Parts: sequence; structure tokens; C-alpha cells
Amino acid sequence: MIRQIYIFLICILSPLSQWGCSHEAEKGQAILADKKVAFSHDHPKLAQVLSKVNDGKGGVKYTWLQKHPEDLDEYLALAGSVPREQFLEWSKHEQMAFLLNIYNAATLKLIVDHYPVSSIRDIRAIGSVWSLKAVSLFGEKISLSYLENQLLRKEFQTPSVHFALVCGSRGCPVLRGNPYNAQYLEDQFFDQTKSFLGDKSKNRVDLGKRIVYLSPIFKWYKEDFGESDADILDFVASHFNQAEKSAIKSGEFKIRYTDFDWGINGSN
Repeated sequence: MIRQIYIFLICILSPLSQWGCSHEAEKGQAILADKKVAFSHDHPKLAQVLSKVNDGKGGVKYTWLQKHPEDLDEYLALAGSVPREQFLEWSKHEQMAFLLNIYNAATLKLIVDHYPVSSIRDIRAIGSVWSLKAVSLFGEKISLSYLENQLLRKEFQTPSVHFALVCGSRGCPVLRGNPYNAQYLEDQFFDQTKSFLGDKSKNRVDLGKRIVYLSPIFKWYKEDFGESDADILDFVASHFNQAEKSAIKSGEFKIRYTDFDWGINGSN
């Protein structure tokens, strides 16, 4: 009875923990863990995986990972066993880095389990791949969509997550060669944003036509970048070169969205 009351209070008092009391989590999968897990915020197992699967050009060596899944599986199992109560004791940056790493690691696992596929969208049962209960977290199974939209976007409310999450497609941001780490998170966010906006196939500025071509990520999640196109332009301007930045800041630029490449971000 005491344990049930405690869990009820956690659900009521902690906004981030409310997802665990929702119907999104797969019923019957909850594990009430009383003991803390020895978990390092350096994410060493994931660091080993990322250093080996990143080809340095934006591609992921899925073929290699399919043959050597042990470290990824071990990382996901350990991260998934962290009790919610322990997670809530961490700093905001520790929580965010943890969830970002789980999202990217779970996406790697999902693709590797179905590889070869030409697109992550080819992986589906009922509904889209992002609705599959493919993520183990706090002893439950949730979807990638729920992890992104309810735990990361809703709780932390920073557009930086859109340049950190890697959906397994060439149109997504590039997968880093190291995990997100609370100590360096802001620098990592800046690097990811700069890298993504610097990819001319996704984002570019046409000074002559006064058009900024942007990834549709800015359209899909427009509310995260502000209330208007002017807010989006203000956000992206600082990540272009000085001439482009100055021109955009002067006004009278329009936004056009580029095509999103859903092809798998694999590398041979």
C-alpha cells in the first residue's frame, strides 16, 4: 500500500513522470525498481558503438552493427533498467542527454533488426514505425514518437532536440560519433545545429532571390522555433556565414522548404 501511494504521488507531483502513468506505455510491462542502477553519464557502451558505426561522412555502418550488436543491446538494456525515481534525481541536462541517447540508440536497434531496408518508413506493423512500442524505458515499452514529442519536446521545450535526434534517414541530422553528455550538451547542441544548417542539400541561402531554403523539419515543428517565419529566420540566421546572416537580418527574405530524403542513412 505504501509503495502504491508513493507511485501515485510521483505521478501527481512530477510533470516528467506523468507519461509513466499514461496509457501510451505498454500495459503489463511496468517494473517497480527500488534499487538504483549503476549508470554512468558518460554512456561508455554507447560511446563504443557510435565510434565504430559512424563513418565520418554522415553515414552509419549498419552492416557492421548487425554483426556486432552486443554493446548496443547491453546499453539499451542498462538504460532501460534505470528506475524513474533515479532519473528524476538527475539534473535537467543529464535527463535530456539520457533521453536523446536512448532515442538514437533505439532507432539504431530498430533499423539493425530489420536491415537491409531502403527507408525506416518501411518498418511498420500497424501504423507508422514511430508508433511501434520499440523503446524500453523505466521498465515499460513506449514509442519513438512518444519519447520525442511528450518526453523531449514537451518537457524540455528547446528546438535543439531537432538537431540531436537522428531518425535513420539522410534528411535527418548526422549521427554523432559520441554520445550526448550533460557536461558538454550545450556545445554539442550548437555543433549539431551548425552542422545541420551547413548542409547545403538541406538548408541554403539564395541572396539574389532573397530566399532561405530550409529542411521541412522547420515546417513540421514550426511552433518550436517561434510563432512566425520571421522567428524561424531569426533562429537560423546566426548559423549561416556573416554575409548571409546580415542579409537575412535586414529582412524581406522568404522561406522555401527543401525535399526531405527518407532514404536510409546507411554506409557500406
